[in-house]
Order: sequence, then C-alpha cells, then structure tokens
Amino acid sequence: MAVSFVKPEKFTDATLQNRFQSYERVTKELSDYLVGLGQRYLPANQRLEIKVTDIDLAGRYEPWRNYNPDVRYMVDVTWPSVSLQYRLLEDGHEIAHGEQRVADMNYLRRPAARANNDSLRYEKAMLDDWFRGQFDAQSKHSVAARKP
Repeated sequence: MAVSFVKPEKFTDATLQNRFQSYERVTKELSDYLVGLGQRYLPANQRLEIKVTDIDLAGRYEPWRNYNPDVRYMVDVTWPSVSLQYRLLEDGHEIAHGEQRVADMNYLRRPAARANNDSLRYEKAMLDDWFRGQFDAQSKHSVAARKP
C-alpha cells in the first residue's frame, strides 16, 4: 500500500488549528489510516497506490469570532471531502484505477463518529466507507473470479 500527497500546501483545508498550522499532521494521520485499511481489507497479492490531490476537512474556522478563532465549527454545509487517484494492482497487474472526490454530506449524522474524540473522525469514517465499498468488493470479486 502506498499513499502520497500531491502539493499538500495547496490543499483547500488540511490543518487542524486554524490556517497557520502545518498540514503534515493531517497527511500523516490520513496516510497511516489508509495504510491500515489496506492491511485490513486487501489480500496479500494486491497493492493499492493512492495519490491524494486535495483535502477539505469537516467544519470551518470562523476567525471573526475573536474569543476563539482556533475552533472548527461543524455545520451541515461544511462536510469533509478528499480528492484522490487510485490504482489497484494484483500480482503486479493493474485490475482497477480511477479518480474520485470522496465526500460525506451527512457527516454530522454519524453517531459513531460524533462519539469519537479523534480530530479526524469524520474524515476517517468517510474514507473507511469509501475504501470498503471500493476495494473490499473488488477483492472479493477478484478472488471469486479465480475460483474454479
């Protein structure tokens, strides 16, 4: 599993403490999370390559609120999204590829994510749904196609 980030300094919103913090924490956490999903859902003979081209985290900062400019406000219209390109290889041969913008417009309605204290809980829940839908089914289809 390989995850890379294309020009992360240009991402729409990839910092956790207002816009002055580095994007490195977010990219590291999301990379580690995606690698973990790959280890959990992909068979050993498959390799997934993901290039993240944009991140827009859930919520927005409202710097005009002088009393707490570093708080990220979550409302229905500030859903998370991640734009990416992927390539799935099996035994060294490409079996799937694509480009997608993964988004979760209902992120505030996820009870499990709301109960979690992880600062990237909405993004991780969204990526988990996408990953399982995209690659767990692909892996099962690929295995089924090889059975006699």
